[in-house]
Amino acid sequence: MHDIDEQLREIIPRLRRFAVSLTRNSSGADDLVQASLEKALSSWSDKRPDGDLRAWLFAILYRQFLDAHRRSRRYARMLEFFTGRDDAQPSVERTVIAQSTLQAFDQLNTEQRALLLWVSVEGLTYKEVAEILGVPTGTVMSRLSRARQALRELSDGEISRPSLRRLK
Repeated sequence: MHDIDEQLREIIPRLRRFAVSLTRNSSGADDLVQASLEKALSSWSDKRPDGDLRAWLFAILYRQFLDAHRRSRRYARMLEFFTGRDDAQPSVERTVIAQSTLQAFDQLNTEQRALLLWVSVEGLTYKEVAEILGVPTGTVMSRLSRARQALRELSDGEISRPSLRRLK
C-alpha cells in the first residue's frame, strides 16, 4: 500500500497540470483532480493489476472532464430553451426571466417536466418518448402540447399551479 501512496503522490502534479490544460483555471483543475481521485479510489477494484496506474488515472480524469463539460452544455441548452436565445453574456433582465421560467418549470407536474426535458433539452423524438412511456406517439404530442401551454401560463403568471384534468 505504501508503494501505491508514493505512486499517487508522484502522479498528482501531472494530473493537476493536465487538468489545468483542460479547464484553463486552477480551482477548476483542483476540483477535477479531486473528483478523479475519488472516482479512482472508489473503483480501485476495477483496475487491472497489470495496467499502468498513470494511464488509468489520466483516462479517469479525462472522462470526468468530458462528463462535466456535457453537463454544463446540457444546462446551457436548458437555459437557452427557457430564454429563447443563446447570447454569451445574459442581461440582468434575461437572467430574471430565466429564473422565473425555471421556477414555473418546477411547478409543473413530474410528467410534464420529464416530457419537456426529453424533447426540448435531450432532443429525443416523439417516438422515443412514446416508447419510454409506453403510450402512442399522438399521446406524447398532446401531453407535450399541454405541458408547453402550462409552462407558458405559469411563466406569464396566468395561473398559480398547473390545472388538473378531471377524468370520469
